[in-house]
Amino acid sequence: MKIYVVSLAVGLLVGVIYSLLNVRSPAPPVVALVGLLGILVGEQIPPLIRHLWNREPVTVSWLHQVKPHMFGHLPKATRPEADEKPAIERGQS
Repeated sequence: MKIYVVSLAVGLLVGVIYSLLNVRSPAPPVVALVGLLGILVGEQIPPLIRHLWNREPVTVSWLHQVKPHMFGHLPKATRPEADEKPAIERGQS
């Protein structure tokens, strides 16, 4: 429940900022994309500050930060065997 209240509060704050900047909502595509970029960059700042504050090494690769998918492992694509030819090459359609 807390995350919904925080989300609503942040949405209200963004709405007030849009109103003060005279930006209509929903925002024009460029404004919205710049805002999303700001969100993505802003998400990286607290962990960076936390690492610097604790004097821990900063991870330079996002691979160390990736969490498992919420639905578990996704299915992998399989390749046909090398000796198995596609149906078109075998004369089938």
